[in-house]
Amino acid sequence: MTVDNFIDIHSASLNKRGEELCGDKVKYLKTGAKTTVVLSDGLGSGVKANILATLTTEILITMLNADVPLEEVLKTVIGTLPICRVRKIAYSTFTILWVDGQTNHFKVINFDNPAPVFCHQGHVQPLAMQTQEILGRKLQSAEGQLDRGDFLGAISDGVLYAGMGMTMNFGWGWDSIAKHIEGVLVGKSHTARTIVKDVIDHTFELYQGVIGDDATFVGLYIRQRHPLMIFTGPPLEEENDERYVNQLLGFEGRKVVCGGTTGNIVASYLGEIVEMDLSTMRRELPPIGMLSCVDLVTEGILTLSKATEYVRNCHCDLGRLRFDNNGAYLLAREILQADSIHFWSVKVSMSFIKILFYLKIFLSAAA
Repeated sequence: MTVDNFIDIHSASLNKRGEELCGDKVKYLKTGAKTTVVLSDGLGSGVKANILATLTTEILITMLNADVPLEEVLKTVIGTLPICRVRKIAYSTFTILWVDGQTNHFKVINFDNPAPVFCHQGHVQPLAMQTQEILGRKLQSAEGQLDRGDFLGAISDGVLYAGMGMTMNFGWGWDSIAKHIEGVLVGKSHTARTIVKDVIDHTFELYQGVIGDDATFVGLYIRQRHPLMIFTGPPLEEENDERYVNQLLGFEGRKVVCGGTTGNIVASYLGEIVEMDLSTMRRELPPIGMLSCVDLVTEGILTLSKATEYVRNCHCDLGRLRFDNNGAYLLAREILQADSIHFWSVKVSMSFIKILFYLKIFLSAAA
């Protein structure tokens, strides 16, 4: 397995004041060949806007995933969306972000949403948008290449006009948003979540907590992949110890060993002794151990159970994981930072199987 680029995706929304449902909708789909992200903004707010936006995203994602030619997809969506007689605009706008999974070549299609944001090497670069007309509606498109550290985002007009009539005359504005993103890339850790959350938090501040329109931001950030292998449960046959340890040590990513017996097997192979860090011991949790070539060594079932509880309580959100320098916290952090998790285990108890099942549920919810 090769540690290569990973397309990190995150979205966040603010509902218009008084509305339980957001009139914007984001949906994305990752396959081996491509990543497709759709942001749709339904006209108005509340239930009606939510239905319109949801319909638009579902049509686009379904048809694009079925490899229907792009022009036919756009014709279908545009032909489905009527025009508001009063405001003379579409009932639902949308932005499509499409990335080739092999080359990271991207394409953007924008229909009546604010211009997408493309940030290359820490600086926002305006995209050279080309205009085309389909069924009497004008769409804009652009193409480019994403490198590691680049960001590509789509926003609804609720973000663009935040602060209008309050701290500013015409709202936040695209240029200010672009400058803000550049500042985030300079001053904070680089993930899609940190960028998107910072922009949405500032949008909330500009509205002074009274959200005038549904506001949504979704972004792609290209970063290094973070795979994780958790080795727990010793092989049934002792002669297989070396093969299993070789699999662990040859894994290109973060490595965790859970369980005293499993830790001793790895230590024996390395010609080492597991050294304990007593500062990490808690009344209900044994301390972590230390081995070269392994990122984390913990006790087994108690630590896994507590790590599962931590993951559940923070709702798979690393930012909400409460710090405590113990084995379960460190294991939960490894799990939440991972893009993919490989469990390397042979003989486990039914309790441990349940823990893995719950972890799978929580990780699926976070994906």
